[in-house]
Amino acid sequence: MTLTYRHINDAPTPSGLTSRAKQGLLELQYDDHGAFELPFEFLRVYSPSAEVLGHGPGQEVLQTGKRQVQIVAIEPVGHYAIKPIFSDNHDTGIFSWSYLWWLCQNKDALWQRYLERLQEQSGSRDPS
Repeated sequence: MTLTYRHINDAPTPSGLTSRAKQGLLELQYDDHGAFELPFEFLRVYSPSAEVLGHGPGQEVLQTGKRQVQIVAIEPVGHYAIKPIFSDNHDTGIFSWSYLWWLCQNKDALWQRYLERLQEQSGSRDPS
């Protein structure tokens, strides 16, 4: 199964965001949909930045060594997104509400795909 992000016009806006550094999780609360937890590592490897996605299909760059990555700050981007600042100095991913909702809905399949890609390319989640 191929999962490709498509903008979701009616994606809900989170009613709350909680960064839980000790657990390495970003919790998103939605009034009508409950709460979702996205690990920092997951957010880092699925950052919607050119560094991760490239500049077009087939140019994605597998992110390795991100198991210990933290989010050190979160900046709002207008009323439509956030920009997490990661401990590895990655700060170019702008996570729209639509993209975050898509990540919440597809987390398990995306994580499995990431682990498969790591295995195929002999990559590691651990820093070298």
